[in-house]
Amino acid sequence: MPLRSDIIGNKLTILATSLTACSVLFLTGCSDNNSTAADTKAVETAVDLSIFEGCYTVSNDEPAQIKVSEQQGVWVMQMKEPASAKRVWDTPEPLEIVKSSEIPKFFSIDPDNVDAVIARPDRVLVLAHVKPVYANIDPLLDSEYLSYIYKGANTIYRVECDEINTDILANPHANLVIDNVNDSI
Repeated sequence: MPLRSDIIGNKLTILATSLTACSVLFLTGCSDNNSTAADTKAVETAVDLSIFEGCYTVSNDEPAQIKVSEQQGVWVMQMKEPASAKRVWDTPEPLEIVKSSEIPKFFSIDPDNVDAVIARPDRVLVLAHVKPVYANIDPLLDSEYLSYIYKGANTIYRVECDEINTDILANPHANLVIDNVNDSI
């Protein structure tokens, strides 16, 4: 009897090995090595990055601080230079599309509610465009744009681009005078 169970065990092992080998060969034969590049290109063309073209700031009443544009077929970002610089915007830095699966690393929002995300390759700056319908119903959002800048996420505002050099490094509170509120007492 033990001999018969060994024979059955060996046949089952051979069968399992054969099925595994056939499956691997079948899957390998059906795979297209160019599909990865094609899939990546399809994702890039499916996402409309033109929704990011423009300038952004952290408050509606401040001048533009970040500029996103397409230059020679590549999406880039620029930061506004301080007034002492000889130019308004710094050297363009390339941006890349961020996959939906990466969104939770930067924003506490369901990826289904986001149209597109772009970022610097080092992920120090990440920009997301929230679907307008979702932005209208989420009380925590007062803009369709979100930014993640070095470990912190916040709403940002799309504003008019300008070519005016402003001193973004100046202390906005330097000339602030606070009157004593208890003078009337």
